[in-house]
Order: sequence, then C-alpha cells, then structure tokens
Amino acid sequence: MKVVNVGLIGGGFMARTDVHGYINLHLHYEPVPVEFHLHTLCHRTPEKAEHARALLGFERASTDFREVTESPEIDLVHICTPNHLHKEELLSAMAHGKHIYCHKPLVVNLAEAEQIQSALPGYEGIAQMVFNYRFLPATIRARELIAEGFLGRVLSFRGAYLHSGSVDPDAPLKWKRSRAGGGGAINDLGSHILDLMHMLVGDYEAIGCTTSITFADRPALDDPSRRVPVDAEDAACMTVRLPDGGIGTLEASKIATGTQDELRFELHGETGAIRFNLMYPNWLEVYDTRQPGGPTGGRQGWQAIDTVQRYPTPAAGFPGPKCSIGWLRAHMACLHNFLAAASRGEPAEPDLAQGIYIQRVMSAAHQSAQSGHWVSLK
Repeated sequence: MKVVNVGLIGGGFMARTDVHGYINLHLHYEPVPVEFHLHTLCHRTPEKAEHARALLGFERASTDFREVTESPEIDLVHICTPNHLHKEELLSAMAHGKHIYCHKPLVVNLAEAEQIQSALPGYEGIAQMVFNYRFLPATIRARELIAEGFLGRVLSFRGAYLHSGSVDPDAPLKWKRSRAGGGGAINDLGSHILDLMHMLVGDYEAIGCTTSITFADRPALDDPSRRVPVDAEDAACMTVRLPDGGIGTLEASKIATGTQDELRFELHGETGAIRFNLMYPNWLEVYDTRQPGGPTGGRQGWQAIDTVQRYPTPAAGFPGPKCSIGWLRAHMACLHNFLAAASRGEPAEPDLAQGIYIQRVMSAAHQSAQSGHWVSLK
C-alpha cells in the first residue's frame, strides 16, 4: 500500500480534529484505505507552527501554505484555516493536482466560489468538503430511508443548528463573528444545516431569509478595552421552497441561550416522518403512517431506531455498534470517506461542486436578507 504524505494548513481546533482521525483510523477501519505520513504543517507564525508540529506529530513546520500546496512531496492537503484564507489555498492546491480535504464553508462568498468553479475543469485531484454531519449513523440511515421511499413526497421540513456562544455581549470579535473573516451564523452554522437538508430533500428552488445582529459592537480581540462594530449576523431564519412545492424552515443561530451544539431536523412526508437531534445522536426517530391505527392507538407512533455506532464495513466494529456515538467518530467517518475515494481515484461526496452549491445558497440567503425578497435558486 502506498504511503501518502499529508500536508495540513492550520494548527487550531479543526487541525486537531483531522489529526485525531488519522491517528485512530487503524482502530476503526480494517483495512485502512491508505497508509499515511504526517509530512508538513503550516501555521501563522514560526512559534505556533513549531508548537502545532510537535503536538500533532508532523515532520516539518512552515508558515507558507505554498510549501504544502506546491510541494511535490505532498499528496493530500487539508485546509483548516479561517474562511477568508481558503480561496488562495484551494486554488494553489488545485493547480498542483493535490487531493484536498476542505473544511466548510468552501470560501467567503459567491464571487470566490465562482473562481473555484472556473478552476474545476483543469483540476486533476480528488476533493471533499468536510460536511461531517452526513457521516453519523443516524443521518446515513435517514438518507437510506428517504431513498427507499419511506417519506413519499416531502411536504414540509425544518432544520436548525443552534449555539449560544454569542449571547454574551462581551465575547470578543473573533473572525467567526466578522464578515471580513468569512464569519456569521449563515457561513458557520448555516452551511452545515443547508448541506445536510439538501442531502435529504434535494435542490432548493428559492429562499427567503431574515438575519439579526444582536449587539452592535464587541470588544476587539487584541484590545478588550476597545469596542468595534459587528457586521456579521448572529442569527438567520430561512424559508426554503422545493421544486415540487414542499416548503421548509432553516435556522442558524449563535444566540440560542441554553443550547450546546444542537443540530436538529424534522421531515414530514406523505407516508412518514423523520426527526433527529444531535444532542441525542444514538437514535433516529421515524413515524410510519402505514402502521395500523386503532381505538387506543394501534401501532402508530414515533419509533426510535437504534443507529448508535452502527457503521457498515470496512468499519471494524470498534468500540462496538452499541457504544454511544460521538462527534469525533463522525469526523473520522468523513475522513475515511475522503481517503477511500482518493485511494481509488474516484470522486468523493460531498465534493467541491457541493461546496460551491451551498455557497450559492448562502449568498442567496444574504441577498434575501438585504432586499427583503425571495431569491430564486434555479
């Protein structure tokens, strides 16, 4: 088996997440798609780069992303940087034929996404977006049920991704709360729920959106005594219409007091319904209208399917199908999907085209919020 050299751009939280996947891949998949070598890590300063290199086990450290994207020794490139840095990193990696694992969202805005789209015809590598919530057993099972026709036609749906980190007015203005950094609730949380629901219900026809900025200013990150204006939304409420007439609501909020990392969805169809909550990740709930009713209820009602940690082969069954699933395990399944596709030379899903599509939907949501009108996605 060929040993592939991994280059990673970024040294923060998501970098740790990806490396956790590599380190533990052999325990969870048998056989693994590739053998790997953690070759080069790029971070902002020499001190940060060296610290991350030693912590995560890479051979080399760098402060220039081109030493990852342009090096003939690197096979796979991970993009784990703030959103506003993605475009140049992506274009460089694409131009040099690297396999790419890119964290969401693809880029900052639609104009940048169109530059990526223009580069796609000449790109010879395999690329995947890190939309990790597709890779929970519960969401995998939901997709299977929908493909089997369990729901019939989708009549309505609702999805939400809720955090509470921006409830505090004195939380500093980090890049995820800044439009210049590519932040805001739509880009950060909305990209996930828009992708997951798109996987389940198909293309969106039109979108309407309302957003809010809760606090007009926040402490500057470099000087908490100085307050600076906030220009990225804390919350967004979207209404979506499907081509066949189905409608849905999607919400992304960082001001949902009392929430943790709460991604939820409900799908209501002609013959059934499905719902899920990330805070209860071991079960997918389903309702089947074809079950018999009766004077005292019959057999109709919501059923909790034990999806827990049930992954298909080549998952090795560790730590066991009955053991509680966790956030890191879904990320590892996402990484395995990418490595398997790259090792076979086959397209990965979700790919860069999906990242571009979600960027287009997010751009339409922003446009709707500014104009107060529905925006077509045809």
